[in-house]
Amino acid sequence: MRAAHQLLDAPPRILDDSVIVTLLGKQVTERIHQTRDAYQAPERLALRAHVVLRSRFAEDRLASAVQRGVTQYIILGAGLDTFALRQPDWAQRMRIVEVDHAATQGTKRDLLKRAGLAIPTNVQLASVDFEHETLREGLMRHKVSFTEPAFFSWLGVTMYLNEAAIDSVLQTIAEFPATSEVVLTFARADGPQSPFDSRAAEVGEQWLSYFTPDSIGAKLRGFGFSLVEFLTPSEAEAKYFRDNENSLPVPRRTNILSARI
Repeated sequence: MRAAHQLLDAPPRILDDSVIVTLLGKQVTERIHQTRDAYQAPERLALRAHVVLRSRFAEDRLASAVQRGVTQYIILGAGLDTFALRQPDWAQRMRIVEVDHAATQGTKRDLLKRAGLAIPTNVQLASVDFEHETLREGLMRHKVSFTEPAFFSWLGVTMYLNEAAIDSVLQTIAEFPATSEVVLTFARADGPQSPFDSRAAEVGEQWLSYFTPDSIGAKLRGFGFSLVEFLTPSEAEAKYFRDNENSLPVPRRTNILSARI
């Protein structure tokens, strides 16, 4: 979806990520162009808008966090995230840690090699097997500092976890110093079922956890997050969609938030 945004949507784009096109390669680029009509279906447009919006919002919040002294960027479930490969000058002073399963990171390393892209020196791919260790144990094994403030990006993941696993991650993040922050997405428990939920179930990746803004806000405050802010559809429209001439729709519901310790 990030690659399709670069290839099919008119500039100015919500997220400038030309690196993802390079990383995925010519074959994927050709496939997107060949099936461009399918990418213009309402459901695909809505998903594309959500995917690029959540990354842009997280990266904007990261930039603000760096200004107040955050020194570590930890991407949970990093997958093929490309921020580390297109990082601006202000990010190069940070330590960037991409957390994911070893198999996923192996795929990413193969794609990087094929595309002729090198992992920057301030970036670490930290493999964590959550079936055998907690996030805290994994971060400690990879020598992440719990005494330096950190910014966490946790996008498109919580809905696949049970509530106990979500609580464990939030407890770990809450152990970091004041000014640390997390941006996360969540599945809504109220209103109509998301079509993305049905699609995930069809491919065997059932969504497990749902929240209302009030319930997840209360959970975060219970773990010690003092500032919880939701990106509302009206705020998203004003900040990210209003000046864009592409056909991506403004999100209808709030499902992206930031929370600061």
